[in-house]
Amino acid sequence: MVGTEFQLGMKILQFRKPLPAPAPYHFRNDPEGNGMQGFLSEERRGAVLRSLRTDAGTLTRDYLSAAREVLQELVAMPDLIQRLPLERKAGGYSRNLLAGNDAVSVWAIVWSEGSSTSIHDHHCSCCFGVVSGSVTETWYRAIDANRAVQTEEQERKPGYVACMLPSGPNIHRMRNFGPGDAISIHIYGFDHEVHASSIESEYTAVSG
Repeated sequence: MVGTEFQLGMKILQFRKPLPAPAPYHFRNDPEGNGMQGFLSEERRGAVLRSLRTDAGTLTRDYLSAAREVLQELVAMPDLIQRLPLERKAGGYSRNLLAGNDAVSVWAIVWSEGSSTSIHDHHCSCCFGVVSGSVTETWYRAIDANRAVQTEEQERKPGYVACMLPSGPNIHRMRNFGPGDAISIHIYGFDHEVHASSIESEYTAVSG
């Protein structure tokens, strides 16, 4: 990892060098993954966040375009992302914060084989890209405040990038059927120090 660099638009990001052994990183005792910001210097985190162009908010066409561009560059370098000592959770998924401010947060999520989210929607914009492995995304349509019916299911493979708005449609579930772990990068339009997650409501699946 010494001297490893990647470019986001016109911004060059460089991981701190040399990286210490995984054990000392305090994010391992941080359930929200806030310590992950230690992998990037303050200057480099700022470059990522400036690239997202959040001045007009995180619901604009300009912001969504910028988020896609950032994700497309990140998912194109799986070797770099996979070398990060990201937190992993057997049978579940773990969120690792890469950068964040009062408008947006960028996370690396590691999905162990067999892991699954709830069926949920979002209170903010949500963009994600798949770095390695594959995740299955299932879409739903709400029939009331607590129940939803499945409408579509797709396997999302490395290189896939998508964005969704809180105005919908945005009810989905993410699962990793394997084999092995999967890694994705998510960019949410929320302040990680104010909100625990991007989830607004959770649903129970019912037959159509």
